[in-house]
Amino acid sequence: MGPGGIATIIASCALMIIALAVAYVIIRVGNLVDEAKASLKSLTDETAPLIEEVHTTVTLVNGPLQSLNRITKTAEELSDKVNEATSSFMNKNGAAVKVAGALLTAASAKRTRAKKKAE
Repeated sequence: MGPGGIATIIASCALMIIALAVAYVIIRVGNLVDEAKASLKSLTDETAPLIEEVHTTVTLVNGPLQSLNRITKTAEELSDKVNEATSSFMNKNGAAVKVAGALLTAASAKRTRAKKKAE
């Protein structure tokens, strides 16, 4: 066996070691892909019911919020109507309101004086 035969044996051994290293890496990457696939499936299986529950919860919360929105809108409309009625009354009966205010002030002052005399 000459120097060419020895070089061939060394080259074939090196090629075999490289082939074994590549095979080892491929097997490890395959295992990693399998684990990632299993983790993704598990995550998907757990997330889907959670999303369904969140959807149900949001739907259940939206019902009372819509009722509250209707109540608030009705209260706003009632407030606007009272404001319009008060403004209309004040515009039409401004003098009467001033007289009534003066009478209430006088009655209050009279009551205050009566209390002071009783003490």
